[in-house]
Amino acid sequence: MKRKIIKTADGSTTIHLEEWDEHYHSVHGAIREARHVFIKNGLDRLAKDKVSVLEIGFGTGLNAFITFLEAEERKLPVEYTGVEAYPVSSEELQQLNYLAELGAEQWTPSFEKMHEVSWETPHEISGRFVLTKRQQSFSDITDREKFDLVYFDAFGPRVQPELWTEDIFAKMYEAMRENGVLVTYSAKGSVRRAMQAVGFTVERLPGPPGKREMLRAIKYTAVTA
Repeated sequence: MKRKIIKTADGSTTIHLEEWDEHYHSVHGAIREARHVFIKNGLDRLAKDKVSVLEIGFGTGLNAFITFLEAEERKLPVEYTGVEAYPVSSEELQQLNYLAELGAEQWTPSFEKMHEVSWETPHEISGRFVLTKRQQSFSDITDREKFDLVYFDAFGPRVQPELWTEDIFAKMYEAMRENGVLVTYSAKGSVRRAMQAVGFTVERLPGPPGKREMLRAIKYTAVTA
């Protein structure tokens, strides 16, 4: 599938899959989308001294890197697991401009390390941030009550509807701890209904630039008498 690096509206870059007319991040601003969906409405929602994150669609590493920057600024220990079936090539990574656009050039070694470390093994990117990259299909995830926060950043339901089903969200529900939070840029009705069907409490929130709404799902454990 032909892939092209393009610049989004906030100046940051992303990858365009021409055959699908699909992008790794929003054309209205890759960094703005990541901060709005995953930090403002995800990480900021948690009140914890330590956070375990699962990212569905590690992709370019943008969400992981922004979370790393937040961990450093907040002095917040983060264990971050990024799942990706088809890793981005080193040639593509070299064309991305996230370090410059985030004003984070001093963290260049950390960004490079995120992409250079081996898969399937935990690696300490800093004293506060431990990254595990897993190359696997989302349908093969079998974690149980491990994560406080899920960044659901798969390609959209228009091009990969099989990634937005009850079966997949049931895996997310099982992987999350009590009161865990899942956030995604999608606000499609079928996505919301699939989340609700497996037990999530779902709320619509204002979306990032270019999108009216997004979804946040919370795993509330039922209280029994």
